[in-house]
Formats: sequence, C-alpha cells, structure tokens
Amino acid sequence: MSNVYASKHPLVAHKLSLLRDVSTEPKRFRELVREIAALLTYEATADLSLQPITVQTPLATTTGSELQARIGLVPILRAGLGMVEGVWELMPSAEVWHIGLYRDERTLKPVQYYNKLPVEPTVTVCLILDPMLATGGSAVATVDILKKWGAKTIKFVGVIGAPEGIAALHRSHPDVPIHLGAIDDRLNEHGYIVPGLGDAGDRQFGTG
Repeated sequence: MSNVYASKHPLVAHKLSLLRDVSTEPKRFRELVREIAALLTYEATADLSLQPITVQTPLATTTGSELQARIGLVPILRAGLGMVEGVWELMPSAEVWHIGLYRDERTLKPVQYYNKLPVEPTVTVCLILDPMLATGGSAVATVDILKKWGAKTIKFVGVIGAPEGIAALHRSHPDVPIHLGAIDDRLNEHGYIVPGLGDAGDRQFGTG
C-alpha cells in the first residue's frame, strides 16, 4: 500500500519490544513512547522543505539551512500526549494543538469531546500523534477536522498500527502518509491491536 511506512530502524524495533512487554512499568513506558516518537518523527520529516540562511562560524561565513515549514503537533488525547515531548526535543518551536476523541466501546466509533484549534491555520505541516492506529476511526476523524480547518500537509505518526486501521485511514485520506513503528497482525473482537501492547493510555498514565 502506497504512503504507508513501517520503520526498519533497529532502535525502533528494540524499543518497541520493551514497550510491548507486560512487565514494563508506566515510567519506563512513557520514556519509551517519547523515544520512539522522536525516532519516527525523524523519519517522517525527511522531506521537509528548507531555505538557505547565512551563518557566521568562528572561522568564516557559510551558507546554512533552516526549516521553511511551520510545524504543528496534533496529539489525539489522551494517549497521543506521551509522544509530544519526544517530537519537541527535535523541533522545540513546533506548535501543539489538542484534539480530544474517545472510542465508543459499543460502536467502536470516535466521539469528539475537545477541539481548541484556532479559526485559521497557523502551521503548514501537521503531524497527528497517536501511539495506536487500531480501527482508524480517530485518525480519520482527526484528518477530517484538520482538512476542514485548512491544513494542507498532514502526516500520521504512530507507534503501531493494525491492517484494518491503516486501510481505513488510507481509504478515506490516501494523501496522508502513515508512519509507524510496526504493523501488527490484526484487531481482536474488542477492537484492540494484536499482538499490540495493551491500552497505550492506561499503560502511560498507570490507570489500567
């Protein structure tokens, strides 16, 4: 499937194995989510545009580069919050806009409960952050919101995805690149990714 990228980086594979382990405590789980988010964002932003700038080194004047794009991070609450710090370490000037969605456990459909986007877009590239791309409902709904807002370039960055969620997002928004740490086998009857890592929100915040 085009526009879907599963990381092949050894560090991502190593950290993801630790993240999956049922014995990993919340503190370490949060650290791993942050670290994996940084690695995936490094890969997802390889095509960002640059503009030349003049830099004075201790020895001479040279031509350098700076990012031309204004970056917006859009963590899907609440699990996506854990990915923000990792991305901020790479791009400290990135803006953060929160969108709150929860999955109705009966219908498995997303329900929006929070949206604080400004009236007009203030960024040129939006990175949607969510550790799990399961049914794809929340991701599709978030892209819908961002496109209505006027965002032109949108990317999804997640730790793991299920084939069903990837297909749903790709079917609704084939122009949105999907960057994942791994693609898992399937969803179970409750809409959880298998083998997965459990509930990413509960494991980060110690509420499971």
